[in-house]
Amino acid sequence: MSQHLIITVDGPSASGKGTLARRLADQFHLFYLDTGAVYRAAAKHILDTGGHPDSPTDAEKSAIFIRDHLTWEMLEDKALRTDIVADATSRSSCFPTVRNILLDTQRQIANHPPVLLHHKPFQGSILDGRDIGTIVCPDAHVKLFITANSEIRAERRFKELTSKAIKTSYETVLQEMRSRDERDSTRVTAPLKPAPDAIIIDTSTMDSDAAFQRAVEIIRSKIM
Repeated sequence: MSQHLIITVDGPSASGKGTLARRLADQFHLFYLDTGAVYRAAAKHILDTGGHPDSPTDAEKSAIFIRDHLTWEMLEDKALRTDIVADATSRSSCFPTVRNILLDTQRQIANHPPVLLHHKPFQGSILDGRDIGTIVCPDAHVKLFITANSEIRAERRFKELTSKAIKTSYETVLQEMRSRDERDSTRVTAPLKPAPDAIIIDTSTMDSDAAFQRAVEIIRSKIM
């Protein structure tokens, strides 16, 4: 690859897009950014400072803080993966001001991935999220949209939480997931939907290896 490759991987929660994007990053030597972590960091900051995720003022203040103080350590914080932060993220990220504040941050990383010490330069970037192919990187070389039915995704998330000794129920996870899907898909700003030129991969009946192989085939057909 002689050009700076940008791949977008969008889709709802627990569709497998994060796991897939990380594997593709290794396969094609791309810098990986979980853009959801950027929004989760903003949501966590709202909660940590006593704000409310449904308040546009609180959400905007935290988005500005993350824009100005974002570190890789913040993006790797395990606390970002709790259901409380996930719910707060879905609520706070629906505000246009929040998405606009963090938009340039994501684009900057996509087009200028960091140079790591003792690490050869990346061939490009791969970003996963919910509006990457439609809003953040509309000119990406390859756009994937990863999905699965809500019952399968809820089962995956329930097993993940249970393995971490987080007490919940399948029914609770399913209801929260459906509520989040509804919010994400119907918000006015940057709703969750495939880009017109995105290739959809439904992982409902796929394991991670099958999804990976399909994605690799698609990418190679686009860039080789």
